[in-house]
Amino acid sequence: MTPRPQLENTQWICLASASPRRHELLEQLNVDHRVLEVPPAPGDDEPRLANESPIVYVQRTAMDKARRAVAWSSALQPILAADTTVALGDAILGKPTDASDAARILALLSDKTHVVHTAVVLAHRGQFLRALSTTSVTFAPLTAAMIRDYVASGEPFGKAGAYGIQGLAARFISRIHGSYSGVMGLPLFETAQLLAQLQH
Repeated sequence: MTPRPQLENTQWICLASASPRRHELLEQLNVDHRVLEVPPAPGDDEPRLANESPIVYVQRTAMDKARRAVAWSSALQPILAADTTVALGDAILGKPTDASDAARILALLSDKTHVVHTAVVLAHRGQFLRALSTTSVTFAPLTAAMIRDYVASGEPFGKAGAYGIQGLAARFISRIHGSYSGVMGLPLFETAQLLAQLQH
């Protein structure tokens, strides 16, 4: 079993996520951080509770991640956790299981506006500070060939909603209203506001 990390109380934070995009976004904010490898919850995605809306779901799962990180780690530093959910109406579009599933999800998004919720939790000294970013994203109509080529690129895999806004899928997006970085997985404005609260 991997031992818990013993971390000194210095001026940096722990990022409870292996996502390279969240790591890059924190670097953009010039936040000194270390990635905290926390064992995942059982299964690839946490189950959605009965009658749970996408916005409630993403806030719950982000809080669950933060609590797991706090329970598993002996870190004295603040711990930052986040979760992103792509929703089309009441349906949550998770990470595709295979190429066929990726194509199915992209066909659903074609010529429609969906919503991306990213919840952020900053845990420190028994407190859990929370923020939420909600962004609407509109896809242009996608042809079968466009979907096939995009799936073949491999980019949809490992991403909620089967696309990455920072990659090839940018050419599909006709309009965005909200936080670009939030769609990537970590809303920088909201994250900066949470970090600023540590100074008070």
